[in-house]
Amino acid sequence: MSIRTSLLTLAIAFSSSIHAQWTLQECLDYAETHNIQVQKNRISQQEGEQSLQQAKAALFPSLSFSMSQSLGYRPFQESTNMVQNGIVTKTANKLTENGSYGLNANWTVWDGGINRKTIEAQKVQNKILEQQTRQTLNTIQEQIAQLYVQILYTTEAQKVNQQLQETAQRQYDRGLERLKVGDIAKADLAQLESQLAATKYDVVNSQTQVEGYKRQLKELLQLDINSPFDVAKEEIADAQALAPIPDKTNVYAHALINRPEIKSAQLAQQAADIQLNIAKRGYYPSIGINAGIGDSHYSASDESYGKQLKHNLNGSIGLSVSVPIFDNRRNKTNVEKAKLQRTTATLDRSDKELSLGSTIENYWLQATSAQQRFIAAQTAVRSQQTSYELVDQQFKEGLKNIVDLLQARDNLLNAQQNKLQSKYTTILNTKLLQFYADGMIDLH
Repeated sequence: MSIRTSLLTLAIAFSSSIHAQWTLQECLDYAETHNIQVQKNRISQQEGEQSLQQAKAALFPSLSFSMSQSLGYRPFQESTNMVQNGIVTKTANKLTENGSYGLNANWTVWDGGINRKTIEAQKVQNKILEQQTRQTLNTIQEQIAQLYVQILYTTEAQKVNQQLQETAQRQYDRGLERLKVGDIAKADLAQLESQLAATKYDVVNSQTQVEGYKRQLKELLQLDINSPFDVAKEEIADAQALAPIPDKTNVYAHALINRPEIKSAQLAQQAADIQLNIAKRGYYPSIGINAGIGDSHYSASDESYGKQLKHNLNGSIGLSVSVPIFDNRRNKTNVEKAKLQRTTATLDRSDKELSLGSTIENYWLQATSAQQRFIAAQTAVRSQQTSYELVDQQFKEGLKNIVDLLQARDNLLNAQQNKLQSKYTTILNTKLLQFYADGMIDLH
């Protein structure tokens, strides 16, 4: 392999490794474009636009052309009479050919205003589809943020476990030395070995959890199994967990204005009102105009083909009026159903507003309680770290036994894990509160 080829291969590999480091914003942007469910929702929006164009076209006349050609065969008749455009034609031909042509136009001049209200209803429906797309995207972005923060938390927890493993390894090595000189018993060394094995297990377990969360995140991003993926090594300072938590009342007020699920529910109410209006217009009369041009020819005629088309050419125009008098309760049923649908739309809006408030309050409670736990955990970690170092030193000097050392180690581990968990829980829920208020997710 040439030097140039080797350098090119290294450059490609380096570029791929860089690309595999995804920031949270890159994940959010990628999902907006590539997530399959979001793409399906956008297709539904396009279908809605086509339905709107069709509803608008219903205001205009329709025009159609028809043509028919037929052969007749009467083997046992001596003559055949054919009435065509009011003219009786007699023939002795057993095989006859007949053709007719028509151009017809129809126009609903007035249908009680249903067509125009249908256009209005479809416009509202298209707005609902747009909000549903936004709602789907928001849900995916929220899930991405939760998984991303979970990866950061588990990765940092893994580092703590690795540090504890290194400490456990040093203690085990120290125990081997002390066993050789008779300072500790084999039972104590066995406990140190068990502690070392436990820390190794914790490291492997945390790594497995990290990979599991990454797989879930790849699934949300619609990345295939061969796509390299890892999150960027973002440093989240402890100070972020101490940042002010947004007021839940203010967040809820902004969410009622900005959240797509609330806008969708409001539009659904508007659409239900329009559908009720359309149902009531079923009682109105309708007026239509129709016009047509027809022509025909018959092989048994004495006239030529051209003369037949000239003589048989005919036109018509008509006006139709339809007034509903007794429709087997169809219109009344449509009106009553539309009223029920409007009531359902109102209930759906109230349900979504209550659900939104409950979600926001839950995030606020999680953030508030986690922040208080984080403040307490900071003190606990410092205290347990000092205690562990003291016990470790006393163990080395033979003043503490293995049980004291393991207890101090467990206390420190619990304090560190509590600190990490409360830190990332506070940050995640605080950021989600901001997301519900302004639609933006940023870890910094």
